[in-house]
Amino acid sequence: MIILGLDYGEKRIGVAACDELGLFARGIATIARKYWKRDIEQIATLVKQYSAQRIVVGYPVRLDGTTGVACEKVDGFIDALEAGVFVPVVKWNEALSTKEAEGLLREADANRRKRRMVVDRIAAAIILQDYLNHNPKPSAGDTPET
Repeated sequence: MIILGLDYGEKRIGVAACDELGLFARGIATIARKYWKRDIEQIATLVKQYSAQRIVVGYPVRLDGTTGVACEKVDGFIDALEAGVFVPVVKWNEALSTKEAEGLLREADANRRKRRMVVDRIAAAIILQDYLNHNPKPSAGDTPET
């Protein structure tokens, strides 16, 4: 099953997708935010292009576990997204994914311009990979319990 991961930000939305086995996430796009309708149309196009069956959206829970204004903004975006795409949308704690992505890019010695261009899609890949790691897929030999 293909799943898209989103890192929703003030200026950009990073997008990632996983492989068909749901093992590995990779950044695929960065959407420059304009207004929700256009943003959601672009995401719907990616859902169709990748035949995605679920979307995981990074949810900016504070380190102390509480929610704040950033979560309210993401909640509004998710409400609009659910009305514009016809696949399930899941919130996933993004726990400093953008900071982690920036650190990885600094370690890779990417210049500031390059980092700005790819940090959001890498953050989306980190969010999606964390989701995949915490939601293992049953192996071919497993049978559902009754």
